[in-house]
Amino acid sequence: MSVKAFKLVSAVEREMLMGDKNYINIECIECCGKNLYIGTNDCFIYHFLLDEKVSTAGKITFAATKQLHKYLGLKKPVSELKAASALTRLLVLCDNTITLVNMINLEPVPTGARIKGAVTFTLNENPVSGDPFCVEVCIISVKRRTIQMFMVFEDRVQIVKEVFTPEQPCAVAVDGYYLCLALTTQYIILNYNTGVSQDLFPYCSDEKRPIVKRIGRQEFLLAGPGGLGMFATVDGISQRAPVHWSENVIGAALCFPYVVALDDEFITVHSMLDQQQKQTLPFKEGHILQDFEGKVIVATNKGVYILVPLPLEKQIQDLLASHRVEEALVLAKGARRNIPKEKFQVMYKRILQQAGFIQFAQLQFLEAKELFRSGQLDVRELISLYPFLLPTSSSFIRSHPPLHEYADLNQLTQGDQEKMAKCKRFLMSYLNEVRSTEVANGYKEDIDTALLKLYAEANHESLLDLLVSENFCLLTDSAAWLEKHKKYFALGLLYHYNGQDAAALQLWVKIVDGDIQDSTRSDLYEYIVDFLTFCPDQELVWKYSEWILQKNEEVGVQIFTKRPLEEQEKNNINPDDIVSCLNKYPKARVKYLEHLVLERKIQKEKYHTHLAVLYLEAILQLKSVTTDNCTETTELVLKLRSLLQKSDLYRIRFILDKIQGTDLHMESAILYGKLEEHEKALHILVHELKDFHAAEDYCMWNSENRDVQYRQRLFHLLLSVYLTPGTSDCALVMAAVDLLNNHPAEFDAGLVLQVVPDSWSVQLLSPFLAGAVRQSIHTKRMTQVALGLAQAENLIYKHEKVKQKGAPILLSDKKVCQVCQNPFCEPVFVRYPNGSMAHTHCAANRHLNSNVTHHSPSSSNQT
Repeated sequence: MSVKAFKLVSAVEREMLMGDKNYINIECIECCGKNLYIGTNDCFIYHFLLDEKVSTAGKITFAATKQLHKYLGLKKPVSELKAASALTRLLVLCDNTITLVNMINLEPVPTGARIKGAVTFTLNENPVSGDPFCVEVCIISVKRRTIQMFMVFEDRVQIVKEVFTPEQPCAVAVDGYYLCLALTTQYIILNYNTGVSQDLFPYCSDEKRPIVKRIGRQEFLLAGPGGLGMFATVDGISQRAPVHWSENVIGAALCFPYVVALDDEFITVHSMLDQQQKQTLPFKEGHILQDFEGKVIVATNKGVYILVPLPLEKQIQDLLASHRVEEALVLAKGARRNIPKEKFQVMYKRILQQAGFIQFAQLQFLEAKELFRSGQLDVRELISLYPFLLPTSSSFIRSHPPLHEYADLNQLTQGDQEKMAKCKRFLMSYLNEVRSTEVANGYKEDIDTALLKLYAEANHESLLDLLVSENFCLLTDSAAWLEKHKKYFALGLLYHYNGQDAAALQLWVKIVDGDIQDSTRSDLYEYIVDFLTFCPDQELVWKYSEWILQKNEEVGVQIFTKRPLEEQEKNNINPDDIVSCLNKYPKARVKYLEHLVLERKIQKEKYHTHLAVLYLEAILQLKSVTTDNCTETTELVLKLRSLLQKSDLYRIRFILDKIQGTDLHMESAILYGKLEEHEKALHILVHELKDFHAAEDYCMWNSENRDVQYRQRLFHLLLSVYLTPGTSDCALVMAAVDLLNNHPAEFDAGLVLQVVPDSWSVQLLSPFLAGAVRQSIHTKRMTQVALGLAQAENLIYKHEKVKQKGAPILLSDKKVCQVCQNPFCEPVFVRYPNGSMAHTHCAANRHLNSNVTHHSPSSSNQT
């Protein structure tokens, strides 16, 4: 594909050079800054000054001003011209001799220094000498297969090296110690310092003109076989793909990122970045193409022209205008080396953004997203394409010059609804990805508001996720949009996020009551219950409590029972107030009291008594309706029994009075047990209920956390109820036998033997007797073990006590008190830690004690 990369501008016209002398031809050219030198076939050198002019329209022209011309005195053409600006010297090859002339006046140097026997020559642009006041010159000598290296100074020359080649060299380029040579049949790399050579590839110089050109540090461009421009490094490898030019190429030049080639009819421009031919310029009779410090000059025999490169930015913009995104990006990346870093970064970001919009318009969303990210696009540029998505309060103004040519999404999609839907889905995805990245910094309100609008319009499930997480949606714009699209539940979430819980609840209640339609949540009532449960605003809780409870008592009571624990512990809402509120809702009242008593375990008699009374009233109410024990009655009875058994806080007599006259015998027994009237309780269980298993259980749970004697007393009491004198009920007798045989450890065997009838056989009581004996032996042995352990512990203690006493202290009549120096009259003394002894009355005297310390520095006040 074509790119307008260069424009051909005339620099020196035929008349300026030769007038009407048609026999004069241009043989060589050299350009150094504004100085243009031309060598002709009649042995003249012409010096021109080139002045570059730019018109107001941006058109570039060159005006050449002739300075002087010089005849070299030979009837031979001038073959080569090379400028050495550091020496103000021009190296001129004519008749196989390189002459040094002054760049200003074109006069030969006074010393007459010259290099003879040169077929062609080139300068080392990467010199190895390091001397700024000399240039290194490489010549192909008239001697066969010989290359010579010279150092050229201001007024003298010095040969450095002579190198022999395996074949006759035709062309040469130099980089440091490396020579890139076109030989008769091949190209080679030769290190003239070490003599090591590296073959590149074959090439027949007899058939085609070889081209060897240094294009960068340790890299060369060569005319290869098959019309290829080959790149080669000094290591003999190619780091770039070849460019395809014509078979009969005459010359090549480099103007990054382009390689320019000249043949008989055309100038062709090839990209070094993608190796594609970008431009073709018709140019006949051309025979010279060279680049000088980035300036590309081409010449015929009669005129000189300059290839003026169009600014890279203009080329890139032309490519983008043609929607050639990949080429534009490749060219932009290649331009990095020719543009200052800061300017390049600004330019490249803009190019990426433009390319992103081109891909976006073509619905290439993955490519567009990557370009937007890489170009750090202000995401509002993209949002602004979508009508009404940016908030009305946004101050955003599109980039100028614009990044794209579209007014809005309608123009971009030309009204195609399917394309528009795809674009909206892309924006949803893109905004969701960037909203939590640095791209969103400073634009969070615009991004989140736009995202909310897109979600609401598309009925997208992520709308709720956005509103229940951290977001920056602007309330005014978002609320109006949600209301427009009838997203009332979502609107409530928006109100809640902005601290307007009252407005949120008002909306949601209307939805549940059917005043407005929104099917977002089928469980909205439960959601409101949960919302109020964790709502810190007590006024709102009380305001909607009646509505909640009227809808469903058992679910609605959760606004009181499932409140955060820390709030309940602080009693922010008084439980008494809640109980009063629930008086109209019996099921909710029971649930709440169960919560207080069973879950929070509040130790207040009124709540325990109230709950027990409610259980009892509900049971009696159900029993009055039906004589059959339904599931609900059974559950209530079990709850009542559990409360009566586990709680010690309710008013026992009060509950007992209410139970009297009912068939709640088990409950009566439990209450008598709480009053320690165990005989009455057991009598009810045994004689009225005939529930012997319940009687045993009664003894067990009533004796929990009590001593052994208390438990034995209960079991003996139950046994005595079974064996009441005069009882002839066989069932009671068998119950007594089972009681003894199943719980032998709970009885005092001696007392049992006194109570049981003499008529009972040993075999009948054998399990009890065996268990009793076993228990007795076990008790004895455990007592012996405990005694042995206590004795061992006492012995250990005595041993430790003896150890603590340490060595014995001997007191004799020869020992004297360390304080008063008098002997001891009785076996009573005080010993200090340092071993000294004193009378008790002397040690008690603080003043004397301090003297002891003074006289005995090693002593201590501890005794």
